[in-house]
Amino acid sequence: MGRAVPAVTRALDILELFLESAPLSAADITRQLGLPRTTVHELLSTLTDRSYLAPVPGQPTRYVLGLRLFQLGAVVADQLDLAHEARREAEMVAARCDETVQVAILDGTDVVYIAKADSTHSVRLVSAVGRRLPAHCTGLGKVLLSGLSAEALDARYPRDRELPGMTPRSITSPARLRTHLAEIRERGIAYDDCESNEAVHCVAAPVYDHTGAMVAAMSISVPSLRWSNERQREWGALVQEGAAVLSRRLGHRPTPSAARRT
Repeated sequence: MGRAVPAVTRALDILELFLESAPLSAADITRQLGLPRTTVHELLSTLTDRSYLAPVPGQPTRYVLGLRLFQLGAVVADQLDLAHEARREAEMVAARCDETVQVAILDGTDVVYIAKADSTHSVRLVSAVGRRLPAHCTGLGKVLLSGLSAEALDARYPRDRELPGMTPRSITSPARLRTHLAEIRERGIAYDDCESNEAVHCVAAPVYDHTGAMVAAMSISVPSLRWSNERQREWGALVQEGAAVLSRRLGHRPTPSAARRT
């Protein structure tokens, strides 16, 4: 590995601030990163000149992400078969249940949403592609964590460290998380019972690629007012079917025993 270039690192730090909030001013960036004001202004000028940032119309001292990042993101999306196929299947599943359908991948201890299809209901889950959430608090994340080895899980979640929660129902005990993941591995499906959002339930299933590796998970997210035991079974079967279709599009061929289980 070569030595990191400080100027490039600082420029990337600036861009990544916009993942959490926008627009931002030079003063905001200086305060959040603790960089010299002159350095921030020089980096902002360079990023703006190259269209990685753009000044807000009528507010020239405030910035938003620029067109160049959109262009680069479009290239990545075109190259990533998973994202393309995930969008397609999410839309198919959403058309059948009229609830929000999402597909996510695992990045460390977070899930990152790579595709979604919205419900047409006025009351629905509001989310966005690119959003990150703690994996242990979501149905999608728990499915993905269930596919890890014990060693990989220990590296992410030490057994002596309590986990952060998002709602009173979030799993915060490492021991309880491991027991819960074992149950998910057995049944091949996971539930989020208001663990990441107090008003939303979720059911999720794994997605596999041509090598048999779990590469993503698909979920159906439903406001509590439309959730019931009957719907839980219906949507559980539907999300497993959708995840299996997406897996086949990625070249996965399940073994007979796996096919019977799902």
